[in-house]
Amino acid sequence: MKLKYKRVLLKLSGEVLSGAAERGVDFKLLDKIAIEIRKIRKAGAEVAIVIGGGNYWRYRDFKDSNLDRVNSDYLGMLATVINCVALQDELKHYGLKAQVLSALPIEKIVEDFSARRGRELLDQGVVVICAGGTGNPFCTTDSAAALRAGELHCEVVLKATNVDFVYDKDPRKFRDAKPYKKISYDEVLERRLGVMDLGAIATAREAQLPIVVFNLNRPANMLEILSGKNIGTFIYQ
Repeated sequence: MKLKYKRVLLKLSGEVLSGAAERGVDFKLLDKIAIEIRKIRKAGAEVAIVIGGGNYWRYRDFKDSNLDRVNSDYLGMLATVINCVALQDELKHYGLKAQVLSALPIEKIVEDFSARRGRELLDQGVVVICAGGTGNPFCTTDSAAALRAGELHCEVVLKATNVDFVYDKDPRKFRDAKPYKKISYDEVLERRLGVMDLGAIATAREAQLPIVVFNLNRPANMLEILSGKNIGTFIYQ
């Protein structure tokens, strides 16, 4: 199969991994995600992944506590490591080579992230799972996804969601929500659309990285996007 994009960055939110549950990992869903990743690897794609930690910890869920914001953000980074290690083992179960590289050093569990190491692994066909966000507080994992995509020389960011497109307003609350099949970075920023953290959009624009927002719940979406089909919303320069 001829792929439109060879090296991709897949962004998964922690909430996506929790499935119908409010917390933790839905391992039946994680299994399905691993199968889809195996499909695009078998098609020849080189895959990097960034995962959020919102299924365990998000600052905004505990902002009324007495916890310092910086410490709260570090707890969120730890949550991403949990998710990344879980996905790593699931991918290995399906015969894929996978390695977690973390911006938050935890040497007994994961390797430290470096762009050079990540690119070496991708060249070898290893799925690189980037944990720990950017390693800095006050930064979202969306921003980490855009940053890592640039560092690892990815050609596109695939932003997995539970809806089919980017909309002008929440389609789960408004029946007249308008979907966008194509939209520019500048329009997303100007309209403050909530598809990704606006800092991530700005970083992607600077790196000239296209973003495809798609529904993870539809099997084969990732493979069809990489083969050049118009799935979801394409965010471009």
